[in-house]
Amino acid sequence: MNNIRLKTVRLLGRLMQPLTEEGIITVPEMNQILSNLKSLANKGELLPPIQHRLIDQREASEMLGISLANFKKLEKEGAFSFQRRPLGAAVRYRLGDLITFIMSNDTDINAEAATTAN
Repeated sequence: MNNIRLKTVRLLGRLMQPLTEEGIITVPEMNQILSNLKSLANKGELLPPIQHRLIDQREASEMLGISLANFKKLEKEGAFSFQRRPLGAAVRYRLGDLITFIMSNDTDINAEAATTAN
């Protein structure tokens, strides 16, 4: 049984909002706190520690379990919530953003890929 409910996480988010607006808690801090609490409520464990680095499209597609071509197609359609980071002619993605996307229950990328492949 989970020790924390999703309803409690939403309440804590609403309670932290004024603290964020006043600058007491930064937006990234609030997002990380809520992400960890949401993971704790849904999966019974905190998000894993993430090495902060940039990954390329090939690595991102491998992490998502889809082909590079399908990754590029889905990205062009705006299916991903994580942002691209242009570096000269190359495109990179923050590993943390990608892991957060994968861990969220809001999107099932394999279902998304299956529906767009048809």
